[in-house]
Amino acid sequence: MNTVGVKIAVIGQGYVGLPLAVAFTAHHDTLGFDISKTRVAELQSGNDSTLEVTPEALRQAQNAGLRFTNEVNDMAACSCYVVTVPTPVDDNNSPDLSPLKAATETICQVLSKGDVVVYESTVYPGATENICGRMIESITGFELNKDFFLGYSPERINPGDKVHTLTNITKVVSGSDQQTARFLQKLYDSIITAGTHLAPTIQVAEAAKAIENTQRDVNIAFMNELLMMFHKMGIDVLDVIDTAATKWNFLKFTPGLVGGHCIGIDPYYLIHQSQQSGHFPELIATARRINESMPEYVTSRVLKLMALHKKHIVDAKILVLGLTFKENCPDLRNTRVADIVHELKQLHASVDVHDAWADEKEADEHLSIQLISKPQNGQYDMVILAVPHEQYTDQNVRDYLKTDGLLIDLKGALPKSMVDERL
Repeated sequence: MNTVGVKIAVIGQGYVGLPLAVAFTAHHDTLGFDISKTRVAELQSGNDSTLEVTPEALRQAQNAGLRFTNEVNDMAACSCYVVTVPTPVDDNNSPDLSPLKAATETICQVLSKGDVVVYESTVYPGATENICGRMIESITGFELNKDFFLGYSPERINPGDKVHTLTNITKVVSGSDQQTARFLQKLYDSIITAGTHLAPTIQVAEAAKAIENTQRDVNIAFMNELLMMFHKMGIDVLDVIDTAATKWNFLKFTPGLVGGHCIGIDPYYLIHQSQQSGHFPELIATARRINESMPEYVTSRVLKLMALHKKHIVDAKILVLGLTFKENCPDLRNTRVADIVHELKQLHASVDVHDAWADEKEADEHLSIQLISKPQNGQYDMVILAVPHEQYTDQNVRDYLKTDGLLIDLKGALPKSMVDERL
């Protein structure tokens, strides 16, 4: 296999797919495919609502030949297909592979003999070959490693992170045979300045991706449990963590809400496949349970603080600052702040939500939360800094409070002397 002259189609133009398509365009003929006509039109106009690619970089890529489409037949001339669609969980926290299967079916409409299909979406070990590979064989009649080839190169995009970007993070690469693996390594080496790591098998690469975020989930769960424990003792957990971090080998994680499309989702894929193999991963499952319970814990802390100050939750005016799953990022996927908002509303509080980064329409459609355009000073009984966007940490958010109002900082982003409670 030769990377010279290869034509690439990147399936899915979200947080992962768009930066990848832009990077590939500098070296290869690249097409960005997305099923959303709205998303394609947005990108064709030179705008990226995810803010992962600047207008200038997007314009340069388009000038270099990057095209966007939602027409399947436009991909027919491609020989390498890279799948970057979401892999969520369902209401029972079981893997939902329907977007992955749909993308695979789409590719089968234009797949030719000798083509390579690469998956970047997070899956459990074995899914690429046993689910996607067998689907392709069944639909096309092609034989794996004879008529078509598979690869797996897990995405490592960190939404909103302008330091650890696609090209300067080591890229894991694997293939269904050694020739394909070497081809893909050369292909990714053309865009990844940090270099690539060739995993021995696709399943190893799948498993590595799964544990990357599961490790973070477990560590954050440990910090959340410390938060609950030390709060009972009257000790500030952030002071404890800062003190412990003076030791060279202490890993400084902090407590908080675990949302987004990776850390709060990937462990369920690992749990699912582990159970299928006959082992129940108790530590991973417990970590998930702890982190899933954090919105309820935060709400209980809110109620306790109000009670201590002789304030009633009913009709209390509360301002929640930040709705996205992390700071300085417009990504609302799996944000746990929404759970807190809905719980407070169920308790008959009057809750306003403001987010300096989130899209108002998306918040309404997907989370049933109507964002306010601008909070008013001196109006609120309580302000909850849920997501420390720079717009909030660079101002005195106490200005929004009534004279006897209370400020809670969920991320320890504000000076300790400024807040009434921090988690």
